Amino acid sequence: MGNPHRILGIGDNTVDTYVSSRTQYPGGNTVNVAALARRLGARSAYLGCVGDDAGGRLVRDALMAEGVDVTRLRVRPGENARAFVVHDQGDRRFLGSHPGVRAQYRLTDADFDYVAGFDLAHSSVYSGLEAELPRLAAAAQRLSFDYSNRWDEAMLRDTAGLFDAVFLSAAHLHEAACRVLLERCIGHGARCAVATRGAAGALAIDAAGQLHAQGVFPAEAVDTLGAGDGFITAFLLARLDGRPLPDCLEAGARFGARVCGWHGGFGHGRPWEGEGAHHLERAP
Repeated sequence: MGNPHRILGIGDNTVDTYVSSRTQYPGGNTVNVAALARRLGARSAYLGCVGDDAGGRLVRDALMAEGVDVTRLRVRPGENARAFVVHDQGDRRFLGSHPGVRAQYRLTDADFDYVAGFDLAHSSVYSGLEAELPRLAAAAQRLSFDYSNRWDEAMLRDTAGLFDAVFLSAAHLHEAACRVLLERCIGHGARCAVATRGAAGALAIDAAGQLHAQGVFPAEAVDTLGAGDGFITAFLLARLDGRPLPDCLEAGARFGARVCGWHGGFGHGRPWEGEGAHHLERAP
């Protein structure tokens, strides 16, 4: 990129806590997108809040080490968000989580002004900003959104039209069902909709209505935790470059495979000394 794109991650962050190896990593969809976009050459920033504990410091320090702008990162008294993960042969299973101070996060007028200075802002269903999405979409030059696997028809109807690109985790759906889902997103106003399907690859459709499929690339799967966020990041940067949808899918798949080669969403692991373990004990 001659003039690097400006990318902003807004909302969720967490500390991915690997219980068996007693290691913790900075993470969360929008943090990962900001950090990975920086690795791919973009100018990126993160807008959100962290706790004043060791977990919050881990997230902040990792973002700063990656060169992500954290000028508007807010620190709140209390525990940082944390997710508990079991790592099994390169794949992962979540045992539980707690939102920490992230649940207190709200955007200010100054934040909305800040958003307008980026080529693209990205948020997620885990960010808890649903009520502010219309204003966020109005402020942003482009807004993308990760529904993960937490969508329903009402949510898609009410929000999909706000976004330039939407992403849905749909490994549990067969191809025909994925196509219906993506067409619904486009019908509700999204300019582009992508379903990631794990080992089955990805499907995407844009406003023209043509479905495109992308397979996975070989990967040495050290850890799959950040693969989906890597896919999203490279896809979005290719889209900002004006590349056609099949090229965006290929860029996402290639980089997602690369992300499988390191631990956590983007590395920066530290030993876990049991912080937040009381939340794990209460997890269902």
